[in-house]
Amino acid sequence: MKSQFGKVVAVALFMAVAGQVQAGAVDTLQQEYKAAGAGPFNAAKGQQMWTEKHKDAESGKEFSCQTCHGDDLKKSGKHEKTGKIIDPLAPSVNKERLTDIKFINKWFLRNCKQVLGRECTPQEKGDFLEYLKGL
Repeated sequence: MKSQFGKVVAVALFMAVAGQVQAGAVDTLQQEYKAAGAGPFNAAKGQQMWTEKHKDAESGKEFSCQTCHGDDLKKSGKHEKTGKIIDPLAPSVNKERLTDIKFINKWFLRNCKQVLGRECTPQEKGDFLEYLKGL
């Protein structure tokens, strides 16, 4: 009985710490964005940014974040050009999402340039993280 209780406590502690790490990375980034003049953050604007189509300067083809990540962020997506499977973006089903500031910054830089043709603003990043937090 003691062993079973210990396992339950260990799992509960792990999940609590994992949630704090996730919230910590997002909170830290959103504080940085606020210091840069952004905020308040709006999940609806983040969702709008997610679905908004943009024209690729080279090919002329329209695409959005959904093009590769899919409509349901709780499911895997597939990169349009490489065919590489993209793990779910929703932190509710992929506990590794939104936990590493360096990783988040890397992908914001790469994906914003790819989809928007420029870097995202601090406001856009904050809105998008606010959207993802609710998934």
